[in-house]
Amino acid sequence: MKYFFCERSFKLLIVLQLFTFFGARTKLFAQTVVVPAKDTVAILPAPKPKVAVVVPKADNFIQRFDDRTIVSLALNRTPEATPVMSFLSRNLMYGNIGVPAGLLIGGIITKDRNMRENAGYVASSTAITFVATYLIKKLVGRPRPFIRNLKIVPVYIPGESSFPSGHTSTSFSTAMALSRAYPKWYVIAPSFLWAGATGYSRMYLGVHYPTDVLGGAVLGSGTALALKPAF
Repeated sequence: MKYFFCERSFKLLIVLQLFTFFGARTKLFAQTVVVPAKDTVAILPAPKPKVAVVVPKADNFIQRFDDRTIVSLALNRTPEATPVMSFLSRNLMYGNIGVPAGLLIGGIITKDRNMRENAGYVASSTAITFVATYLIKKLVGRPRPFIRNLKIVPVYIPGESSFPSGHTSTSFSTAMALSRAYPKWYVIAPSFLWAGATGYSRMYLGVHYPTDVLGGAVLGSGTALALKPAF
């Protein structure tokens, strides 16, 4: 039964990640902009909202913190760091799919049932996190940082709303599930380093607030922890 669930979860994860990957790539190549140097002005292709967008004044500590952080990161981008951060964001799916795929293939080759079940656990956690993130985005509808604050110049213009960060939620889900399945420091450290770097890249690129990233990390990690008893 668990093997069947593993196979179904893995297929669902692949479909969801491919859908996101090609959608993001289309937007990235269609709307990639030149990263401006400090103290310069860049003209971006304006997004096409269905309704008029009002830019409210930051009226609470959290929003002010979010704004200050994102503006600071945008003003201090470097030609060396930007390609690295873009790479992390563009290639998220390879980690989310590659980890459970590797476990599944390894489990089949070695006839290790526990490894196959761990593949199902990681794939299920990431797939559920993906769906939960999508639903929360629709419910919350938080505007992207560059829509709310015109001082923020994004490296590219993504779709959907801002909270929570989907890249962060799925990467932390994968990292937490893998770490729970194999609680060794040499698994935990690189897993969360990758997830943390992915979350940071979303802020660096100007497409997510710190609280979006924090929310994504909590959602992804929480999903993985809650799902572990089922496996």
